[in-house]
Amino acid sequence: MRSTDAVEWAYARWLDLVLAAALALGGFLLLEHGSDGSHVTGGVMIAVAVFMGLYRISRRVAVIAVPYLWLLVFFLVPFVIVIKISLSDIALAMPPYTPTLDPAAGWSGFVDFLGKLDFDNFEFLTMDPLYYKAYLSSLKIAVLSTFLTLLVAYPMAYAMARAPEEWRGTLMMLVILPFWTSFLIRVYAWMGILGREGFLNSFLLWLGIIDEPLVILNTNIAVYIGIVYTYLPFMVLPIYATLEKLDGSLLEAAEDLGCSRLQAFWLVTAPLSVPGVVAGCFLVFIPTLGEFVIPSLLGGSDTLMIGKILYEEFFSNRDWPVASAVAVVLLLILVVPIVLFQRNQQKQAEAGK
Repeated sequence: MRSTDAVEWAYARWLDLVLAAALALGGFLLLEHGSDGSHVTGGVMIAVAVFMGLYRISRRVAVIAVPYLWLLVFFLVPFVIVIKISLSDIALAMPPYTPTLDPAAGWSGFVDFLGKLDFDNFEFLTMDPLYYKAYLSSLKIAVLSTFLTLLVAYPMAYAMARAPEEWRGTLMMLVILPFWTSFLIRVYAWMGILGREGFLNSFLLWLGIIDEPLVILNTNIAVYIGIVYTYLPFMVLPIYATLEKLDGSLLEAAEDLGCSRLQAFWLVTAPLSVPGVVAGCFLVFIPTLGEFVIPSLLGGSDTLMIGKILYEEFFSNRDWPVASAVAVVLLLILVVPIVLFQRNQQKQAEAGK
């Protein structure tokens, strides 16, 4: 059975289970509430009708529709809501904005919305230097953090790929092991390690390398350390997956043709590992650009990242329209690496066929 056939079969079985569960739940609610029905029963029966219609059209269509429906509900709809808030005006109310679009008004309300459409919140981002400085600082930190993560991750992935096969599973488990602990606990642990009286300064003072504690916490250096540590597995695993599939006979052929081990690495291993490197860089760069927790806990007042600006606008300033505009611009910036990452994944899939 091909992998695509297996996926379609799994989705078809999943749809069978969902349909059976929906029918059973609908029948139970009908018995529970009586023949006159209720809002809950009506909603369940409508859902059952939708699933039955989708199921009868075609299983193949249903398989394709499920991920698109997921993206529609959990990405497109929230994004449209954020855009709607970004085009609103701030107000001392709950929620703290005045919507310019009223869906209850129908077509006339939409026409009025187009008539008074303005982009004042987006214009405000261009007038205040704080915002574009935050975007530039986030880009710089994300790029440099991705590069540092690559420097640490590549030797680890290479060593894992060249290790004896019976040790590879153990080494991979050690890379993934930090994910078994809460992300916040790990960041707080670094606060204890990097503080003036933390483990790192105490150890360096004990060795006699320094005479007074170093100031690492609440600086950009601490932010880089936290990001590299947190996102290291996202860089190691794609590179390791690429290097593990590398044909060792290619290196032997290169050495037989007169290449040294270093030359064989740069001429054979490095080019063939590029897909894993690209995937790892995207997996680190995209979440790092909007990172909030690490710069807030490990960084200082001089650490300017767009994630902190978003938090302050939403919860401190209560300016939801401007915060939504900041989020929309951030997402538009992320669209470029996301599209490039998808194209890279598609090329890898086509090359693997």
